[in-house]
Amino acid sequence: MDIQELQRLKNRYDIIGNDAALNRALEIALAIAPRDLTVLISGESGVGKEVIPRIIHQNSPRKTGKYLAINCGGLPEGTINSELFGHEKGSFTGATENRKGYFEEANGGTLFLDEVGELPASTQAMLLRVLETGEYMKVGSSKVEKTDVRVVAATNVNLPYAVAQGKFREDLFYRLNTIQIKMPPLRERKEDIYLLWRKFTSDFSEKYNLCKISLSLDAISMLTSYRWPGNIRQLKNLAETVTSLESFPVTASSERIELSAGALAKYIPDEKDTMIPATSSFAGPGMNESDKQMIIKALLDLKQEVDELRSKVEGGTAQPASAPRIVETTKAEPDDFSIRKASDDLIEKALAKYGGKVKLAAEELGISERTIYRKLAERKAK
Repeated sequence: MDIQELQRLKNRYDIIGNDAALNRALEIALAIAPRDLTVLISGESGVGKEVIPRIIHQNSPRKTGKYLAINCGGLPEGTINSELFGHEKGSFTGATENRKGYFEEANGGTLFLDEVGELPASTQAMLLRVLETGEYMKVGSSKVEKTDVRVVAATNVNLPYAVAQGKFREDLFYRLNTIQIKMPPLRERKEDIYLLWRKFTSDFSEKYNLCKISLSLDAISMLTSYRWPGNIRQLKNLAETVTSLESFPVTASSERIELSAGALAKYIPDEKDTMIPATSSFAGPGMNESDKQMIIKALLDLKQEVDELRSKVEGGTAQPASAPRIVETTKAEPDDFSIRKASDDLIEKALAKYGGKVKLAAEELGISERTIYRKLAERKAK
């Protein structure tokens, strides 16, 4: 694909960026679109995986058929089989009439199954069958139905790891993984970050007749050096927040303002030396988003409990964990120790998993190699 053709594709689907990995993903999507193959899109949450199945569908012989996008992680486990494959009247409480499933609705078209790694075991078996034979049965029916649907699936979890843990069928993984397209995380697209920022702030400014926001060189450096764990979705939200709070209505004498690094710093989370990873493989590549949030909440709850305990011991009044406080730098605080121990444990497990290879451990945890080396040096000095 030449540069002009690639740019036309980006313009058509409102894609911003010139990263080589992004370009490669788009080229693969366009190349395999005419071929009726199952496609698996991998990448972290918020990287824009949803644009790939639209490109595939609209450039395939199925473009005149239906295109349905389904978030598998958002379907209740008790009704997911009914949602995908339909049900017969009376097959369960609440089934007051026959219902078509998405595989029937999308017959002749394309079905995008987002968060496919969240499917329960029973649904995985039914999905495997329909992918291999085009056959399925509605819930409550013994009649075999036929469908002709192209499936494009996406996941933000490490499916090979989920297979190894027994959480995802190996045969289904290989059936879905006929063609794999990987969408790069935003932190690996450094040169695209400011382009996306300009796009998001410009669109928001025009919508509400606000002055457009540009950044000083220091502010651009701050923007591009941040790791963006929420990827494009997080960048867009931040761009709109900054524009809302820092800009003002366009006047005859002013249509643009420049933001300094100091002004931008108020909106970018301070995550120096954080142990919350940028990747989706936190505490194991197969962990889903809800598990990660539970662990993060548990750490924050622990911090709040220690704060309250310290206040009682010192004869003061307990204060929320979020309240500002002065910390003595000459002694280790109990909450610092607890969180540091949790961080050290994560590092130790990651190093053990990769045979002591610091680079691989750092990539999995979403931290710098320097942080791990510093932690190891601190441990050795004790």
